[in-house]
Amino acid sequence: MFNGFRNRREAGTLLAKKLASLDSRSEAIVLALPRGGVPVAYEVARALHLPLDILVVRKLGLPGHEEFAFGAVASGGVSFINEGIVNSLRMTDAMVERVVERENLELARRERLYRGDRPAANLRGKTVIVVDDGLATGASMRVAIGSIKTQQPTQIIVAVPVASEDTCEQLKDEAEVWCVCAVMPEPFYAVGLWYRDFSQTSDEEVCKLLAESEMELQHAAQIA
Repeated sequence: MFNGFRNRREAGTLLAKKLASLDSRSEAIVLALPRGGVPVAYEVARALHLPLDILVVRKLGLPGHEEFAFGAVASGGVSFINEGIVNSLRMTDAMVERVVERENLELARRERLYRGDRPAANLRGKTVIVVDDGLATGASMRVAIGSIKTQQPTQIIVAVPVASEDTCEQLKDEAEVWCVCAVMPEPFYAVGLWYRDFSQTSDEEVCKLLAESEMELQHAAQIA
């Protein structure tokens, strides 16, 4: 009986074991979806001895109920709008545009904060392991996959500690990706229910983990 992960770092350690067969792939990279995906991805990248980078994705939340996503936007100008949800909620074009504009501003702020002057990784011809702390509707992951595909990777692997089985199957069918999930509990309900500590990951922690991952990889290269 699965009782949940202690925190995101533990979840990342367990997820890495599911990906252990990839540790010999030199042309692979781990991409984290900030903020919650970064502690998970840090442990995956460390265990597999792979570089870690970020792909900033922002959910498009219903005004007043921001946790209810009707789409998402990602770095590179890629967006996903669930027209079915938008129509069912009778959202006007102006309402949607206001949310998209607000989230694009926050996306740009986070890009500057997390990346600084460091250019985004070149994903062309690589195996990209894109990591988040879980999958519920999959809106953020869909737009992330869309952004990654524009850079022509060899393969995209979606890797999460916990997910809805239905969402994983939909991603495989719609996005033609390999989906690796540590656990798929039923009933699922929400990602946060499967973590004993699901406190918000801070910007400071994101920056710290990205810097530590880069230093660890440089140190390993020097030893080799």
